[in-house]
Amino acid sequence: MLFDFVSAALVTLLVTLDPPALAPMFISLTRGMNAEERRRVAIRASLIAFCILAFFGLGGEVLLRLLGVGIPAFRISGGLLLFWIAFEMVFERRNERKQHTADIAITEDHIRNVAAFPLAIPLMAGPGAITAVILLAGRANGDVIYLSSLIALIALGVLSCFAVFMAAERVSRILGVTGNIVLSRLLGVILAGLAVQFIINGVEALFRGAPAL
Repeated sequence: MLFDFVSAALVTLLVTLDPPALAPMFISLTRGMNAEERRRVAIRASLIAFCILAFFGLGGEVLLRLLGVGIPAFRISGGLLLFWIAFEMVFERRNERKQHTADIAITEDHIRNVAAFPLAIPLMAGPGAITAVILLAGRANGDVIYLSSLIALIALGVLSCFAVFMAAERVSRILGVTGNIVLSRLLGVILAGLAVQFIINGVEALFRGAPAL
């Protein structure tokens, strides 16, 4: 039934997107940006994530099959990239990043890069969300109504993430510069653990020969 499909898809997408958990990550990744720049990052990241998830919902399984790429590979590669971001969040000691937060130049390229990676990929449209969308699309069996419902639910999930990002601005102002720096280091450690878990899940799924959410 359509209701069962919609309810299951909604819960699955909200769990895999996990909007509340994205708020502190958004604060850390946009540290040093003003409200307008944060808003632009949130909009761009949300649009990118929606396009990616919608694409995989409509034809991702076919594309992956043609390329010979499996979801476990997404998990492992995404985990490695995420671990590098976590490393930079914790230590941030490269020469070009030694300056104080207030001295960091926020360029157009920086805004675009942060929105695309790691915010849109893999934090929003990560291996878990992509896998969930592909599996849900498989349950639709090509039915236009079911697939349309899935796309609408993807949009709803991404909008919930965007709403969380907008609320994160107020949290960032309350924390201030010092609070944001401390939070960034703390979340870097948590993000490193998440990255390692991505890799572990990818390896397990690889050996099982089945995708893991």
